[in-house]
Amino acid sequence: MRALISVSNKEKLDYFASALQEMRWDIISTGGTYKFLKEHGISAKKVEDITGFPEILNGRVKTLHPVIHGGILAENVEDLNGTGIEAIDMVVVNLYPFEKFKDAGEAEMVENIDIGGVALLRAAAKNYHRVIVVSSPAQYEEVLNALKTGTLNEEMRKKYAMRAFALTASYDALIYNALWRRFGEGLPEHLLIARPMRQRLRYGENPHQRGAFYSLHDAYVQHHGKELSFNNLYDLDSAYALVREFDEPAAVVVKHANPCGAAIGATLADAFERAWAGDPMSAYGSIVAFNNVLDGNTALLLKKKFIEVVVAPGFTEDALRVLKKKKNLRIVEMKDSAEEIELRMLRFGVLAQDWNTKELEGYRVVSKRKPTDAELNDLLFAWKVVKYVKSNAIVFVKDRMLVGAGAGQMSRVDAVKIAAMKAGARAKGAVMASDAFFPFRDGVDTAYEAGVSAVIQPGGSIRDDEVIAAVDEHNMAMLFTGFRVFRH
Repeated sequence: MRALISVSNKEKLDYFASALQEMRWDIISTGGTYKFLKEHGISAKKVEDITGFPEILNGRVKTLHPVIHGGILAENVEDLNGTGIEAIDMVVVNLYPFEKFKDAGEAEMVENIDIGGVALLRAAAKNYHRVIVVSSPAQYEEVLNALKTGTLNEEMRKKYAMRAFALTASYDALIYNALWRRFGEGLPEHLLIARPMRQRLRYGENPHQRGAFYSLHDAYVQHHGKELSFNNLYDLDSAYALVREFDEPAAVVVKHANPCGAAIGATLADAFERAWAGDPMSAYGSIVAFNNVLDGNTALLLKKKFIEVVVAPGFTEDALRVLKKKKNLRIVEMKDSAEEIELRMLRFGVLAQDWNTKELEGYRVVSKRKPTDAELNDLLFAWKVVKYVKSNAIVFVKDRMLVGAGAGQMSRVDAVKIAAMKAGARAKGAVMASDAFFPFRDGVDTAYEAGVSAVIQPGGSIRDDEVIAAVDEHNMAMLFTGFRVFRH
């Protein structure tokens, strides 16, 4: 039996190749891999000794030869009779680490595009019924055990083939996307998304739906608690994205992908207490996110609440010790990783767009009365929050604390009524943010009746003059941002 080994990642290779040698496998290898094997006392033959043709073009061409690919692609050993080619029964290949060079100079990036390795993997995977294709060091142990016990069956061969094709597909997608970022303009002409499964979820949004999480990177570390669910991951994404909008210590409480609490504080503990007070009823069983490393004092406050998930960029040892006393609480440390574009699946296709990262760089006061400094601070805070509320979206904010939210309403005035209901007496002296313009003055009139003193909105309605007139009648202040922040 013959194995061709040509790997960039040599992790555990000495162990794997030694075991093959003990089982009397002949090993064929290429430059760097051949040198590694010899240094570890493992017998191998050079590819060029098999092909009779030396490596050329600084190693760019070494395995692209009929003797190699014929030995891999022959469906039956008998097919090689009279060709002088010997069968290859196993291909062990992993690829140049292009991802490490995707942001390097153009010449270095291109040089690290693997050609021969991809061809070897695809050839072996195509001929899986006869050839074993090993595309990752993570497979070494399983392959060796199956060889030793004689249990390497057709199903395992198919599994390895599928993994090899997934690897080459992902590799090509990575290369295309890197080239498009460098040479293309706007969104890519072809949407190539290849992500490994990081976690098989218990179910999707509902128990009768299957669910899984896919990511190019290890996006988070779970320190404790039950396995994250589909809805947990969706909610924590919303919570963490919003809380990172703020530089000062901040906390966000999310329920069903909408913030029901958000606040800035002198400390994380202060921010959490204020955020939770925004809507304690809705906060029950929520996701809570922080923008700084979570400390022990804040953890003591969290311990008193029923929370599904707590999310932060890090946790102190004191915080972890306190929080881990809650058996089912999921403790999640987020890493700095993000997808490049936002995707939304339709039954008949895929929508793609840039992430909504546009910041408010300026605004226009359109009312007769200018906002006070306190109102302006609250308006700017409210504008950040409303971006993460399902449209039609309205939020009421007071002292940089969310006190009421109206989310996902078909009528904007109904969203105002819901936010006012949630705020109650706290609406008096609060400010209001709207994710899109007011089509009629009724939204402003309803907010005034609840006690709102200032408004921030995009503007752009054909009835802007009527809305501004309503604001002036009520001696309110209003800012136009000039752009909307829908979130469907």
